[in-house]
Amino acid sequence: MTAVLAKWPIAQVAAQTVVVPVDEGDPGAVSAAVRFGVGGVILFGNDATTNLKSQLATLRAETLPHRALLVMADEEGGGIQRLQSIVSNMPWPRQMARTMTTKQVFDLTHRVGSAMSRYGVNVDLAPVLDVDGRDVYPSESDPDGYRSFGGVTTVVSNYGVAYLAGLMRGGVIPVVKHFPGLGGASGNTDYGPAHTLPWKTLEKEAIPPFKAAIGFGVPAVMVSNASVPGLTSLPASISYAVTTRVLRKQLGFKGLVITDSLSAGALSEIGYSVDQASVAAVEAGADMVLYGLLATPGNDVGQAQSIRNALVAAVGSGHLTRAQLDAAAAHVLEAEQVDVCRS
Repeated sequence: MTAVLAKWPIAQVAAQTVVVPVDEGDPGAVSAAVRFGVGGVILFGNDATTNLKSQLATLRAETLPHRALLVMADEEGGGIQRLQSIVSNMPWPRQMARTMTTKQVFDLTHRVGSAMSRYGVNVDLAPVLDVDGRDVYPSESDPDGYRSFGGVTTVVSNYGVAYLAGLMRGGVIPVVKHFPGLGGASGNTDYGPAHTLPWKTLEKEAIPPFKAAIGFGVPAVMVSNASVPGLTSLPASISYAVTTRVLRKQLGFKGLVITDSLSAGALSEIGYSVDQASVAAVEAGADMVLYGLLATPGNDVGQAQSIRNALVAAVGSGHLTRAQLDAAAAHVLEAEQVDVCRS
């Protein structure tokens, strides 16, 4: 596949690594970004309309030939359900682990995944595999709380695999997060810099659920924005040590690597623009970059274009190799099983 991608215009390769945010009430508002080749769209909001399927079909018709368009949503359960109005309601993961068997969780996420797939949403940014025993709502001080299946590693592993397996059976790509584990983190990286527990602790307590997911065949992993004492002082999303050395080489993950939002305070407060963080993330080994919803769809499209241009410029300056960029785009296309051989 990379041999074919090497023949593409570099701007189109770079665009495949970008995910543009949009309000789920009007996905067509970012059609300009889809036309220039972004690889993904992420839906925001909490009130998806029943005509979402037709809206997404119209948007997909704008996609360049033989290119991917991953349509993503955060459908975790509890208070984080973008599509709750059109798919089955789910309890918080914490409640799932307390009140349901793993088979029941599989059945639930199979139904949810099937419904998402029918509407044209093919990626769920879930499940959360962070091991976090704090029994609280997610907040500025704790990004997990009820989003985690609990504070016991084996419980998180078992329920996490059941959750992702159900989504896959339903035709949706699950994205396990937030690698290498936010349980016990010092704070929520959306609001500013935060660090995880020490790396030696993570290796024993936080990494096993991700190992279990990778062993099952999970197709995608999201990397967090927290630094990891003993491993990296950088946010994990832009750290070669996290993405390439640990996730790719040590754990042998060969699928799609997605960043957490690169417009988060954890990056902006240490001086990274979204463009700079995007380049750093792909240099570190990420395949797709996310950022948060901006003031208007025009701003969202403009930011996507700016990231694309920054990646092209990074290749031109030698900070990023064309081979790295091609490999990232290849993972995006492979995740959606796009055949580029005829492109």
